[in-house]
Amino acid sequence: MLKSLHLNHKNFWKRDNVISLLLGLILLIISLIFQKIANDYVMKTPWTYVWDILLNNVPTFNVDSFIILSTLLFTLVIIGLLLYKPKYILFTIKSLALFIIFRSFFISLTHLGIHPHQITFSPNSIWFWLYDILYNTKNDFFFSWHTGLPFLMWLIFYKKKIWRYMFFATSLIFAMTVIAWHIHYSIDVFAAPLITYSIYSISQRVFKKDYELIK
Repeated sequence: MLKSLHLNHKNFWKRDNVISLLLGLILLIISLIFQKIANDYVMKTPWTYVWDILLNNVPTFNVDSFIILSTLLFTLVIIGLLLYKPKYILFTIKSLALFIIFRSFFISLTHLGIHPHQITFSPNSIWFWLYDILYNTKNDFFFSWHTGLPFLMWLIFYKKKIWRYMFFATSLIFAMTVIAWHIHYSIDVFAAPLITYSIYSISQRVFKKDYELIK
């Protein structure tokens, strides 16, 4: 298995693909800068919470440990899968960067605040420190990345039956979890797949050569 994996990478990383990877990493870094700017902006901008017909009628459940551990596990699965299937790396990195850029734009437009029924993360939760570094931001509601990112992976790995089912289930579970915990408004969750599909469609056209590798 290790020999096969070595050959897959050895045969894949030709000059054009290495250059494409570097460009993808640069785009990802730029997207993270945009995200940082957007997060800083929404934290300084006056906000207010709004009533939500779904959140108002669903009891609040404290599932912070589940969110933290499942999110970190999801991250490890993505990294492992990309290392195992190098032909997916280029398109996935660039699609992810586009996802972050679009989401940074949207959270800059919507100044919603924390729902009054939300339970905040406990710093004592297991692995909270790592989750806090990688993902934990404030007032970045629209749209839900917990729902959208697994949905994006579902679209990218759609032709792989097992992974297709796993990512779709992950997106659905995350959607129900963030609603149960009230850390997202319902519009954030229901809009996420629609916006994510649009981002995926744009990526297919903008990064056509990388998409052809997995097509």
